[in-house]
Amino acid sequence: MVAFTSKDVARVAGVSQSTVSYVMTGKRPISKTTRERVLAAMEQLTYEPHAGARALAGRRTRVIGLVVPFGTASDKIGLLPFIETIASTARSNDHEVLLVTADEGSAGLRRLAGRALCDAIIVMDVQARDERVPVAASLPVPVVLVGVPDDPAGLHCVDVDFAQAATMAVDELAATGHDHVVIVGYPAATSDRQLNFVHRFLDAALEACARHGIRSDVLAPVEPGRVAAAEAVDAILGRHMKGRLALLVPHTAAIQPLLHALTVRGVVPGRDVSLIGLSTDADAEDAEPPYTNVSLEPRDVSRRAMTTLFSLLDPAAGAQLRQIYLVSPRLTRRHTVMATPQPAAEPARR
Repeated sequence: MVAFTSKDVARVAGVSQSTVSYVMTGKRPISKTTRERVLAAMEQLTYEPHAGARALAGRRTRVIGLVVPFGTASDKIGLLPFIETIASTARSNDHEVLLVTADEGSAGLRRLAGRALCDAIIVMDVQARDERVPVAASLPVPVVLVGVPDDPAGLHCVDVDFAQAATMAVDELAATGHDHVVIVGYPAATSDRQLNFVHRFLDAALEACARHGIRSDVLAPVEPGRVAAAEAVDAILGRHMKGRLALLVPHTAAIQPLLHALTVRGVVPGRDVSLIGLSTDADAEDAEPPYTNVSLEPRDVSRRAMTTLFSLLDPAAGAQLRQIYLVSPRLTRRHTVMATPQPAAEPARR
């Protein structure tokens, strides 16, 4: 396959090689007619300049920048469905994805936009007070946040509706006659990062418990792994086994260790105690035992984020985009919530 150069483009367009360079870089004004001849020659020869030159010339890079967390506190397995869906959606729209790690902070965003490496950017793992947000709002390319900061600075945000998820779970527990809910909280690393969804979930869960007159406690932090789960279960069983008790677990990685800890202590989820987890349906179905869950569907969030991003790149006339789009969760009943107690039968009359 012949690899054409800017010299070949200049020959076909009938201009100097420096004119081709100016069209690609935008460093000097070029007449509309000449510019169109150069672009037509590039199209004819299927000549592809480097991404930065194409962007400076007003042509798209067809690259989406994706800022992802890869630090020690990040849930790498949980990130994969987000990244996979974003990448596949990008490819189906003839775009590629450029990964940038979140530890670069604002500098990473400036590098993406300043070097014209991409047409738009998606930022994941957004904190409540995130120093990247004002920088992202100042960039010349569209930016979509996965997560909702306290001040979005006019940026578009997409996330799961964590408040609705918490309310949905507590409503289910109220409807099945529970009088006590223990919210098994996030690990310290998650809470310390001040991720907005943490307080959105906890605040809504506590408010829903108060509305239903259900006693509520928060046990936090609970670290990942079986040891921490066993300690958490011992603390809960030692203090809270009166009445109809339910565990509400928003941190997906803690759910299976908690189920295991309950089971080895002879406490059967769904018979002796209830448990609702916040997770994907696949995680809930594959667990032992399968548990009732409120869906945390990263693919739905990623698809919505990409739909928003492409709408910003190619806005339709008259179309209105929500600044904050919260994906509605759904509750799926399985085997870990106790059945609604039946009223006691009246004694037979003589």
